Amino acid sequence: MRFFRLIKILTVAVRFGLEEFIPGHGWARVLRTLVRLTTFWRRLEKPRAERLRMALETLGPIFIKFGQILSTRRDLLPQDIADELAKLQDQVPPFSSSLVLATLERVYGKPVNEVFLQFDPEPIASASVAQVHFAELHDNSEVAVKVLRPGIAKIIAHDVALMETGAWLVEALWPDGKRLKPREVVAEFARHLDAELDLMREASNCSQLRRNFLNSPLLLVPEVHWDYCYSEVMVMQRVKGTPISHVSTLREQGMDIPKLAQMGVEIFFTQVFRDGYFHADMHPGNIFVGRDGRYIAVDFGIMGTLTDEDKNYLAQNFLAFFNHDYRRVAQAHVEAGWAPKDTRVDDFENAIRAVCEPIFDKPLKEISFGRVLLQLFQTSRQFHVEIQPQLVMLQKTLLNIEGLGRDLDPDLDLWSTAKPYLGNWMSEQVGWRGILRRLNKEAPNWAMMLPQFPRLMYHALSEDRTHGLEKRMSELLKEEKRQSRLLVVLSILLTTLLLWQVW
Repeated sequence: MRFFRLIKILTVAVRFGLEEFIPGHGWARVLRTLVRLTTFWRRLEKPRAERLRMALETLGPIFIKFGQILSTRRDLLPQDIADELAKLQDQVPPFSSSLVLATLERVYGKPVNEVFLQFDPEPIASASVAQVHFAELHDNSEVAVKVLRPGIAKIIAHDVALMETGAWLVEALWPDGKRLKPREVVAEFARHLDAELDLMREASNCSQLRRNFLNSPLLLVPEVHWDYCYSEVMVMQRVKGTPISHVSTLREQGMDIPKLAQMGVEIFFTQVFRDGYFHADMHPGNIFVGRDGRYIAVDFGIMGTLTDEDKNYLAQNFLAFFNHDYRRVAQAHVEAGWAPKDTRVDDFENAIRAVCEPIFDKPLKEISFGRVLLQLFQTSRQFHVEIQPQLVMLQKTLLNIEGLGRDLDPDLDLWSTAKPYLGNWMSEQVGWRGILRRLNKEAPNWAMMLPQFPRLMYHALSEDRTHGLEKRMSELLKEEKRQSRLLVVLSILLTTLLLWQVW
């Protein structure tokens, strides 16, 4: 089966002229020339990026999804290819209702009519990994039932194995292959697919995002019906709304379109900077608008997270950026270990300045926040900066949000809309409130360690008695210095906590 799948992939690649992507040196150049000589009859009039997109669509749902994930790696891809792959959408024929019913009966261990009061066998949506049906529970709750495609795991395993082989060949045969990290990209794709193949994980993502926005005037997240959820089936509240892309319909409903655009930006920054947990697949097909004017999110297979370290990195870069301190931006990359230690900070600084400085001479509404990030990633590539996957996901989501906002309101000023949230967040991260919040977070750990301090100090002083006197004295002096610093830190900590309690 894998052999025939490989033959089909090669046939499609030749049909769409993908040998153009084979490096033009060594024996690879000979292979590319041979393919072109034996396929002289082809007419390749479309640009390379469009032909690549069409080839992935021809190969089917798994390759479509791979293209979608690949489009997020703008730090690795040329811009024309990244832009074209971003157009890929899941347009997959649904699988039969008999297979859906068979899956449900196997999972629940009883007939479907005993599980649901009513079940619509016609799917409302169909994608590469699963499809969705509307149903009604016996308590009259309206729900959406997401069912995994039968046998999809085996298909994915075969295709991913072929992709891994292709990635290995790219690294082995192309001198620039290792820098492009093809095996890392395929591994990232496989990780995303693993997450989407477990609908219990998606249900937990949905539940967490709902908790973060419970009773929010901005965003409605469906409620999960946990008693009906399994790894192959997810059941959640049915939500009703208008697709965000249907702008004319939203206007007919009396929606304030510019306000909707601003709300989208607020939702994004709230997820990222307040919660550090964000919906990372916010394309128009996953966003609706309810009658009450709130956004409605669906499809929670891909979520992004940011650690405190990520936020600290972003805080330093945003602060330095707003202060035109490009040297600090460059130093932050080197200090974080994302740029090589031997990076010339002054060269990196000049490259960043070349990207950022021109935008300060433009009106804010003419500045694309997402494009600035894209240019910064491309600059980082020149200096061999390792782009962190979670920040690539953030950049991809920001581009989606900005595109969504500009479709709603072409005059959307993303920066001025985002500025209040960025200001509050940076104050929380690097201001006095951030310091107090972190001290308050660490207080329980210090409270547990403090009573053990005398015992730990006794053991430190009493161990290794057989060592030489000179070495022992040196160790004691070092220990004394460490203890002195620790006592100072403890004193500051206790004083701060007391002040915090008084406040």
